[in-house]
Amino acid sequence: MQERSIKTTEDAIKLVEASGLTHIKLGLSDIDGVIRGKYMRKDKFIGALRDGFAFCDVVMGWDSNDDLYDNTKFTGWHTAYPDAQVRIDPSSCRRLPLEHGANGEAMLFFIAELDGPAAGVCPRRLLHRVVDRASDMGFDVFSALEYEFFMFNETPKTIREKQYRNLESWTPGNFGYSVLRSTVNSDFYTQLMDLSEKMDIPIESLHTETGPGVLEAAIAVDRINAAADKGFLFKTFTKALAEQQGLMATFMAKWSHKHAGQSGHIHMSLCDMKSGKNVFYDPAKEHCMSDLQRHFVAGQQRYMPEMMAMYAQTINSYTRLVPGYWAPLEASLGVENRTTALRIIPGSEKCQRVEIRIGSADANPYIALAAGLGSGLLGIEQKLEPELTFGNAYTQSFSEHLKFPSTLWDAAQRLRASEAAHELFGEPFVEHMAATREWEERKFREYVTDWELQRYFEII
Repeated sequence: MQERSIKTTEDAIKLVEASGLTHIKLGLSDIDGVIRGKYMRKDKFIGALRDGFAFCDVVMGWDSNDDLYDNTKFTGWHTAYPDAQVRIDPSSCRRLPLEHGANGEAMLFFIAELDGPAAGVCPRRLLHRVVDRASDMGFDVFSALEYEFFMFNETPKTIREKQYRNLESWTPGNFGYSVLRSTVNSDFYTQLMDLSEKMDIPIESLHTETGPGVLEAAIAVDRINAAADKGFLFKTFTKALAEQQGLMATFMAKWSHKHAGQSGHIHMSLCDMKSGKNVFYDPAKEHCMSDLQRHFVAGQQRYMPEMMAMYAQTINSYTRLVPGYWAPLEASLGVENRTTALRIIPGSEKCQRVEIRIGSADANPYIALAAGLGSGLLGIEQKLEPELTFGNAYTQSFSEHLKFPSTLWDAAQRLRASEAAHELFGEPFVEHMAATREWEERKFREYVTDWELQRYFEII
């Protein structure tokens, strides 16, 4: 893939100039992980590659429904929504196999990120700052993301006409790891795997999960910045492919109380920058867990309750965190234990890692990865020790400091008050993230749910 070999601005300019496309597509991440972008005429795009360009900062001043925040410092009516500086990452260049120019050439796509003062609230720049911290400590960081998502025989029009009720699942019933389902529906599986390969988002494994029409895709491991980009792109272009086929995919944390939630599990490891060796692996230690890994997972465990708003970012995220649905309820930590929030995966130097199981599919990958990496690095710096859990974590009691906030509002307050979050991520990001989560909770409280009508309308 010629586009994936692009590293410098000049290389990107040569590629764009040689292209027969009249316009180039770009996008950046808003706070919710939604791609916001546009087409740009080729000559203007080349200038933007060299010098950056301006993008209205409202992309960080509204929610996923384009409703304007009224409680954020970074931008709002009080700032009159000025332009923010944006830089295009030349190394992010990809072809979009689902989209072609008038000449039949596959569209070129680049990831952009906020620059200047706006970099303080930019999710992609947030992760880069935490990765820089790891580099200063001598570590390369590797990560992989797993996403569960439900598929439906619906369109954006039909789900609205049905008011999101009585939706038709892509396939019926529970049938995890089904070879029958993947064979019958092989056309979509093949198209998704092919799309992911062409976009350099290789799927390591793809299978049905338990639930009607639910799939799980494990994206292959990469350096953490690249892994975040791949998760960011995977969700949008999986949805785009589905809609082109008359289907819909949702990455909500939990779309129905009748079914389990959808996870966005994170796998992470550190390697020594000089030797390339996995510093989590020590065959002389129990579970092959080195002292560095022990401190790293202890940091993740210690600070996870304070950073829940970065892992579970929507109102809906917290409907998944209930007993009996494969989602942890406290910052529990175990070895090869799928009932805990953090799962140490022992093995060889190649595979020794930690899995963050608290994340849901709706999380912004840049923000969730920044939380997981930053808290782990603090654990190393502070030489923290983990509290291990054995057996079924759902049936055990935990210290108060390990318990998760149970609502998005509470999670936002924990994030605001977190000294660790301020130290790792900076005041501008923490304030903006907390304020936007408070806004989300406030919008929810304005709404009367079906549950309330069914419970109170007649009887109370």
